[in-house]
Amino acid sequence: MNSAPDPARRSERARLAVLDSAMELCRENGFAQLTIEAIAERAGVSKKTIYRWWPSKGAVLLEAVSEAATAAAFHVDTGDLAVDMRTQLAGVVALFTPRDSSPVAALMSESQRDPSLATEVREQLIRPRIALFEERMRSAQRSGEIPEGADLGVALDLFYGPIYHRLVFHLDLPDDEELGARVDHVIAALRAMPAANR
Repeated sequence: MNSAPDPARRSERARLAVLDSAMELCRENGFAQLTIEAIAERAGVSKKTIYRWWPSKGAVLLEAVSEAATAAAFHVDTGDLAVDMRTQLAGVVALFTPRDSSPVAALMSESQRDPSLATEVREQLIRPRIALFEERMRSAQRSGEIPEGADLGVALDLFYGPIYHRLVFHLDLPDDEELGARVDHVIAALRAMPAANR
């Protein structure tokens, strides 16, 4: 005898279909052309279903990007900070590649024009990932890879600043070799911090 369908499972399938559709459509047409109607049609759900879960297309894309970032740019702790940061930064770069059709880049660009979206991006996407970064850095401090007194705010800017600088000015994003060199330089700089600042 077959059991009754699980409404929660159906809802999760619909949710994932909406998120995937939002990412696909943003890649194809850009954020400006993205609409709830198009997302609903691609996902095979009603607009009412989408509006029940999200207040806007920006909110849909933000959740989709957040899940993609969690999957592609997570922080691992192998005990080797240089290896882990190269892996993590490569994941970040992949999220922005190719730049012209990246939903992540589109969301960041739109958040510069929409203060409300910028707040949501900061609170839902950026701050949680800063917390994960700081957790990985504290692990490196405990293991002696970087000094206990290393300024984690400075470390954050040194690791990620070059990527966002290149995005803003439409420069080529760093490849794996460049990422490795930058990671080595940042770790060396953190280790060379004057004792008075530790």
